[in-house]
Amino acid sequence: MKIYHNPRCSKSRQTLQLIQDAGIEPEIVEYLNDVPSQAELDRLLKMLDIEPHELMRKGEAVYKELGLKNKQLNRKEAIQTMVENPKLIERPIVTDGKKAILGRLPENVSELL
Repeated sequence: MKIYHNPRCSKSRQTLQLIQDAGIEPEIVEYLNDVPSQAELDRLLKMLDIEPHELMRKGEAVYKELGLKNKQLNRKEAIQTMVENPKLIERPIVTDGKKAILGRLPENVSELL
């Protein structure tokens, strides 16, 4: 199991704790420092079964600075924008290698446990 984690985010910390409480010690990827590649992010999006714009944190200053609300980015451009600006990536993302979930509600991780 792998968690794309931001230790400063309470939802991310809660999700990690739920995983650890289930007796699983996941691989922790601090994605702000260890940014996923375009291919890795594309794979995660496919496992999440969502489009790139659905994974973007629309409340981030960089989202507004880049004017993303009014831009029509194609899939590749949107993914590249998140790779270049990892703060835009919603967190945490948890994957078991076959399926991924978004832990904005930490309880969602139970689907993978």
